Amino acid sequence: MELFKKQQNWLLPTLSGFLIGTSYIPFPPWASLFCFVPLWIFWSQQQSYKHIFLSGWLTSFLFTIIGFNWVTYLLHEFAHLPWPVAFIGMILFAAIAHLFVPIAGCLWFFIHKRLEATEQLSFALMALVTILCEFYSLTLFDWNFGYSWFAVDLPVYHLAEIIGFSGLSALTLLANLPLYFAWKNRDRLKGKIYASAVILVFVVLNLTGNSLKNSLPSSDSFVNVLLVQASIANEEKMAAELGQGYRDEIFKRYLNLTNQGIKNHHDKKIDFAVWPETAFPFLLGQDFQFSAPAITLSNFLKQHQLALITGAYSIDRASRLITNSLFVLDENGKLKSPHYSKSKLLAFGEYIPGELLFPQIRDWLPATGQFARGPGPTMLLNLNEFKIGPQICYESLFPDFSKSLADLGSQFTVNVTNDSWYGKWQEPYQHMYMTLARAVEFRRPLIRATNTGISTVVLASGEIMERSPLYKEWSGLYQIPFLKNPPKTFYQQWFWLVPFFLWLSFTGLLAMGVIKSHMRAIILKRGQ
Repeated sequence: MELFKKQQNWLLPTLSGFLIGTSYIPFPPWASLFCFVPLWIFWSQQQSYKHIFLSGWLTSFLFTIIGFNWVTYLLHEFAHLPWPVAFIGMILFAAIAHLFVPIAGCLWFFIHKRLEATEQLSFALMALVTILCEFYSLTLFDWNFGYSWFAVDLPVYHLAEIIGFSGLSALTLLANLPLYFAWKNRDRLKGKIYASAVILVFVVLNLTGNSLKNSLPSSDSFVNVLLVQASIANEEKMAAELGQGYRDEIFKRYLNLTNQGIKNHHDKKIDFAVWPETAFPFLLGQDFQFSAPAITLSNFLKQHQLALITGAYSIDRASRLITNSLFVLDENGKLKSPHYSKSKLLAFGEYIPGELLFPQIRDWLPATGQFARGPGPTMLLNLNEFKIGPQICYESLFPDFSKSLADLGSQFTVNVTNDSWYGKWQEPYQHMYMTLARAVEFRRPLIRATNTGISTVVLASGEIMERSPLYKEWSGLYQIPFLKNPPKTFYQQWFWLVPFFLWLSFTGLLAMGVIKSHMRAIILKRGQ
């Protein structure tokens, strides 16, 4: 116990970094409800911004190293950096990736010094500042603490249809507050009451989540979808994109896998197949529909009477730039309009941040992609009266994007992705759960087709169907129940409610602290 009483015990922020890092996907959220407690104990003992910032930075650095070390693999595969250089890049990334933690600490310390509030009020403000900083933090992947409950299939994740996974993340972080006081009062009855209250509320929330799942309306329609995962290696894919070969081989592989999938399920109707992001290795669209590869694809689909949704590159007519797009071809091989083009582009992969203000950056990084942005989630894909919401890659990580598709009346979502840059360890699982989470928030099935895995389907109930193997050729047929006219979830209707209540609570507590400080000053003045 003496360790926890030392003022400069840097083991505390180190411990928080370890707890947070080992509580995110693919780890179970074993410490999510108390992972910030050691750091907050340390902050409560400090008297300088320097120690507050450095301890928060240490926590964020460690949990980034543990929970997001796939960035090393990304730098090696995507940027072709040697492993030692990629490791250095990972260290630099970890140093700046999650600065919301030290920023939250400094903001709280600023408020704490000026208000001279009670411990309860001060730490309530600390929790809310941390939640708000996490809520608005800028990260490579827009992750939060709510997704982990979905990954371990605890019923509490169904609350996302009311407050979203961002709201569930806020509740998770908020649970750290009573557990902080439980630790501070661990030798008293009050401490046991705090801990018991957290356990009781957690049980009630899980029961509520289970009730929400059981009260979902029954589906009134089905769609049969064939997912095709060709597992194209990065070297082949990059060579094809740069016009250096492999295009015919990749195209042939997709055709053969699709043909094999049709044969394997010859006794079942297939409404359409889905190929992953940029799976068709040639330009596609109205301007290219009479190219030899486009005609070959059209004839293949017509022969098998199979409709297809596929990722492909195209050209934006206005800017003459490449687009990362999603196309629909019907069972006669005809292109259906409109097609969708990706709007949330990958920094340093599909555009250079700041290039519009400083065009000379392009001269410094000539190899970086230069893509045209699509119009965003403003349209649905049309195929046989299905209302299909289109997403490409990590557009699925932004709830407002999926909300817009739901507002347009989508019956289900098709997400196409290429995760081949990230390895097998963490990112494929993190990205999968973060993508599938949108199905729970808006209670619409989501179909996910990836190049190397994990390809799968999640139902409106949150049930995840068969998952493809990683880095293997594979195809699978899914019968997906859905509603023709799905109702709006509470989260969809009241999308702004969580940030509103967070700011309202923060403002209320801050005002309470200001009033109390003012009243204390008046009493002291009168006493003099």
